[in-house]
Amino acid sequence: PQLVPGYVRAMADLIVEERNKVFEEPDKATIFFSAHGVPKSYVEEGDPYKEEMEECVQLIMAEVKKRGVNNDYVLAYQSRVGPVEWLQPYTEDSIKSLGQKGCKDLLAVPISFVSEHIETLEEIDMEYRELAEESGIENWGRVPALNVNPIFIEDLAAAVTEALPYVGTMGPASDTTMVPSGSVEDLLAAYDRADLALPPPVTMWQWGFTKSAETWNGRIAMIAVILLLVLEVTTGSGVLHNLRIL
Repeated sequence: PQLVPGYVRAMADLIVEERNKVFEEPDKATIFFSAHGVPKSYVEEGDPYKEEMEECVQLIMAEVKKRGVNNDYVLAYQSRVGPVEWLQPYTEDSIKSLGQKGCKDLLAVPISFVSEHIETLEEIDMEYRELAEESGIENWGRVPALNVNPIFIEDLAAAVTEALPYVGTMGPASDTTMVPSGSVEDLLAAYDRADLALPPPVTMWQWGFTKSAETWNGRIAMIAVILLLVLEVTTGSGVLHNLRIL
């Protein structure tokens, strides 16, 4: 979330829009973040997923509150499979608990899903909505996944560009001309103006003291040794015989 603030802004936009559109009394709705779960053992072994999800929700809600929205919110984890314990609270348990506490308006937010798929369209929209109704929740809303939200895609593209190992050069790999920072469109336009192509991140073959050359030199050396051994064994003479190695 820190690297792609567009994700946070886009999520806040969708939450506020759906909240205001679905509920007659938007302020009473509970914002229900449902993230994909992972086995608890992963977190105990050092996986930062739980901490990152909690921080992500806090960042989104901080952005939501800038729009004057102060709804209660909950984070739970879905899609548990197998007999082992996963991150809790589980989404189904949290929905039941909210119903028992008298919650009537629930806005579901797929927090760790950026596109629509079976876990949003079936698990959330069908299974959890049915469970919510059975639990006494009367009004249900669901924030759509980001999909190709322009704000999210723009920042995602920028993050990808910054992460590329070869965006600091233009032209041949030996050219160290720096590309000025900017949008993806600016970067591509700069290459087009100079009639240059992005150099590949990995060069398949180079002569000299390179990783590629070392690999091929090693293979050639192994073949030479094998041929030498075969020749020595078949002829019964040669350097290795003279050295009394064979």
